[in-house]
Amino acid sequence: MREYDTDVLECFLENQLQLFPRRVAETLEEAEDFLEECMAVVVNSVEEVIEYFEDEGIDMEGAMDDEILDADEVFDVGDGRYLIVQV
Repeated sequence: MREYDTDVLECFLENQLQLFPRRVAETLEEAEDFLEECMAVVVNSVEEVIEYFEDEGIDMEGAMDDEILDADEVFDVGDGRYLIVQV
């Protein structure tokens, strides 16, 4: 089981519409359940976001850091960490 702290869960709740056409969670508990189901990951830097996409086989060649961070599935937690939700 993955652990998502309150900052990560609140970030997802506040910004989930950037990835989904409608809300998929209304509470912290629902957000945690959803993120666990999706096997979402939390990384600690832009470099780790890029490494994650490379490890997943997603071609990021030529993409600038800000373009990668603007991807719908990347959520800026606000403290230097990023939540990545692959659906």
